[in-house]
Amino acid sequence: MSEIPFAATTPVSVARVGLKARDAEELSKYYRDVVGLEELSRDGGAITLGAGGRPLLDIEADPAAKPDDPRSAGLFHTAFLLPTRADLGRWVRHAIEKLIPISGASDHLVSEALYLNDPEGNGIEIYADRPKDTWKWRGSSIEMATVRLDIEGLVAAIPAGDAGWRRAPENSVIGHVHLRVGDPVAAEAWWHDEFGFDTVARYGADAVFLSSGGYHHHIGANRWQSAGAGKRDPGRAGLAWIEMRSSKTSTEKSLEDPWGTVIRVAPNEV
Repeated sequence: MSEIPFAATTPVSVARVGLKARDAEELSKYYRDVVGLEELSRDGGAITLGAGGRPLLDIEADPAAKPDDPRSAGLFHTAFLLPTRADLGRWVRHAIEKLIPISGASDHLVSEALYLNDPEGNGIEIYADRPKDTWKWRGSSIEMATVRLDIEGLVAAIPAGDAGWRRAPENSVIGHVHLRVGDPVAAEAWWHDEFGFDTVARYGADAVFLSSGGYHHHIGANRWQSAGAGKRDPGRAGLAWIEMRSSKTSTEKSLEDPWGTVIRVAPNEV
């Protein structure tokens, strides 16, 4: 069994994400069939999905919700981190065989990633990290880029005779969450103040990347579509909440960022 990824071992990390869904059953099926999550439990109108028994995603039914507005504050993508490069290769071959539509594929130097959108427009990243001792730092800033993904190399990383993709493997986690915000500077200050995150990269004034414990990023925040956005409309589908796991707390609590995004905090049990 692969080790739990570095992203989940830092003092603060992402535990799980909650989505509000207009059609919870359809969304749950998508995350099972495409992302490879398994249903763990149901509670009223909420469906909890995960990998290896670890809850990663809660889908909360709200048939009356308005569709998400991509110009508002909210979710840019939830990033599911697979334990190994071979796992990502298995998912790529699965996506090719099943003709799964993707919206992008990139090599970010620190990681290799593919992007897609669920039926309600929520962004998804499926990725694997490169070994952290290969990441390049310039002082406190990490070197990241967006270049062509080596699809052939990923598929070639699958061992000969391998059984292929079945589901998201044990020790898959949510490595990071990327948010749409109205102002990345305000987001940066909030994550500094509330979680002690370090800023590891900026893309001009439009995006910022922050992390705990030397990871390449646990939170991204951009205004590419949402510049000047105000408080999120709670009547819309999309992001409901993010749960962070922290070694700096012994009790659960709930916060709101400047756009009304609920950030739950739970004690670190990793």
